Amino acid sequence: MMSCLVVDDERLVRELLEDNIRQIPYLRLAGSCKNALEAAELLQRDKVDLLFLDIRMPRVTGLQFLQSLSNPPLVILVTAYEQYALEGFNLNVVDYLLKPFAFERFLKACNRAYELFRLQGSAAASPGLEEFFVHVEYTLVKIVVADIDYVEGLKDYIKIHLASAPRPVLTRMSMKAIEEKLPAAAFVRTHKSYLVATRRITAIKRDIVCLGAVEIPIGEAYKRNIDQIVNPGSSR
Repeated sequence: MMSCLVVDDERLVRELLEDNIRQIPYLRLAGSCKNALEAAELLQRDKVDLLFLDIRMPRVTGLQFLQSLSNPPLVILVTAYEQYALEGFNLNVVDYLLKPFAFERFLKACNRAYELFRLQGSAAASPGLEEFFVHVEYTLVKIVVADIDYVEGLKDYIKIHLASAPRPVLTRMSMKAIEEKLPAAAFVRTHKSYLVATRRITAIKRDIVCLGAVEIPIGEAYKRNIDQIVNPGSSR
């Protein structure tokens, strides 16, 4: 079951969303807020899997609120304005509901969210994780752990560089989140912005690790991690 949070400054819209949520067996209403500040407080207390988020709200807009979340839940935008669709697309939202919407359209958006939710849960529950899914635009893309060369952090996004692909996979995720997902024995953090597959390392210089022709910096705070590769079991 997915726990849901409604965030909209219009009371009638909140009530409609709440009623729709109660009609879908796999959804549970965790809360309903009239602005982003209330929602932020609730998210600190409770785990939420799906967010129904209005865009135009006083003080903090829905998009500003979404951008402020380091590890956001699945999001369905609910708005009367079509012009924000591209921004929503860039923030990897699940769907974009235009007010007014029929229950059938609402159900379709929820079914899409539930499918993504189950896929994420299946990947997270896999013992000895060998593959997982990341959200890229409106799609979940499978990443095979053994195919990863290194991960590069870019503020609110990461680039996953794969041996089998000429271009990296760009997804909205923090370095902390991807580091927790990957097996610690197989990856080393060399820098605040880089996580490297140890098996891909071909050489280590003073401030650089080499993956063939690719050079990755070693941050001062992460040199101990490299020492552990060169001297396994060292207490230094």
